[in-house]
Amino acid sequence: MGLLEINFYKLPVNTLVGADWKTFKQMTKGQEIASNKRLKYCLTKGICRLLSLVAPVQNRRFRKQLANKPLEHDPVFILGHWRSGTTFVHNVLSCDQHFGYCTTYQTVFPHFMMFGQGFFKTFVRWIMPSKRPTDNMELIPDQPQEEEFAIQNMCPYNYYDFWIFPKRMKEFAHKYLTFDEATEEEKQAFHAAFDKLMRISLWNTNGTQFLSKNPPHTARVKEILKSYPNAKFIYLVRNPYTVFNSTHSFFTNTIKPLELHSISEEEMDQNILDVYNIMDEHYMADKALIPEGNLIEVKFEDFEADAMGMTEKIYRELSLPGFEEARAAMDKYVGGKRGYKKNKYDYPRELIDKVNEHWGHVIERYGYERL
Repeated sequence: MGLLEINFYKLPVNTLVGADWKTFKQMTKGQEIASNKRLKYCLTKGICRLLSLVAPVQNRRFRKQLANKPLEHDPVFILGHWRSGTTFVHNVLSCDQHFGYCTTYQTVFPHFMMFGQGFFKTFVRWIMPSKRPTDNMELIPDQPQEEEFAIQNMCPYNYYDFWIFPKRMKEFAHKYLTFDEATEEEKQAFHAAFDKLMRISLWNTNGTQFLSKNPPHTARVKEILKSYPNAKFIYLVRNPYTVFNSTHSFFTNTIKPLELHSISEEEMDQNILDVYNIMDEHYMADKALIPEGNLIEVKFEDFEADAMGMTEKIYRELSLPGFEEARAAMDKYVGGKRGYKKNKYDYPRELIDKVNEHWGHVIERYGYERL
């Protein structure tokens, strides 16, 4: 149990402590910092500056050992809006040792992977809660995690900047979620950061194929295919009423220890509704670009009901190797989750009306019951 098991929301710094100094400066330049967040900002900035002095050690090792090493396989991407079950699917597939992945530790300290990991990992274990406060999912430094948090500390052109500056959530969506309004320089910087993260992740986990779980990639299929034309994609969809309710809870709670200014709950809800549609529109437009046999769409409710059967189907339809070798480890993980207590949600009429108005087309497309 970490010291922040109870005090998670009073975290004195945010995750930018692990950013390189150039990224921190560019990302925070000209941004509004609320008066009650100044101390958090200053502490985060001070630690980031100090750690950045030794971060170049990894850059040298990366250039020497990994930068020019050819990738054995294009990555596998788990797509889907937040709270669509991507974490569970990621954790199941990560039991296959041929996959490599970004770890929770790496999301905070991506520049301290090839040296100093033992020291910083001890620090992370000391302060980190054992479960995510929002949904009771386990939180362990070495467990698989979505890489957008890590890329945020490696590149200033990142959608997850909204966790720090939520008032600009929609602006960041159009620029760095979809890259529709990003410059070519910004796109190239993001691609370079992702490629570097992927190579270090494979080195760190001894994997041969990178397994990505990153909701923002749902809106980036076209961009992803430019770099990885034979990438495989697993798209998850979940009951939109549950997704909205769960996303509201997740964003509202998680953003508190990270933000340097605040927005109202009403603004957050509208952003969630709008960004969902942005992601859905881009995915639906771009999925036709994916080569035949490289995409499978899965209802999370089906996966949850028969995780092993659906996992075998994913391997078969995407022609992925290694299912039989990984079956026992996957089955053990899935068995350990039986009895896991999920959050229970009520669907008040106001929520139902919002979802029907904004996401009704998704409800109909995937055959969910309209409330």
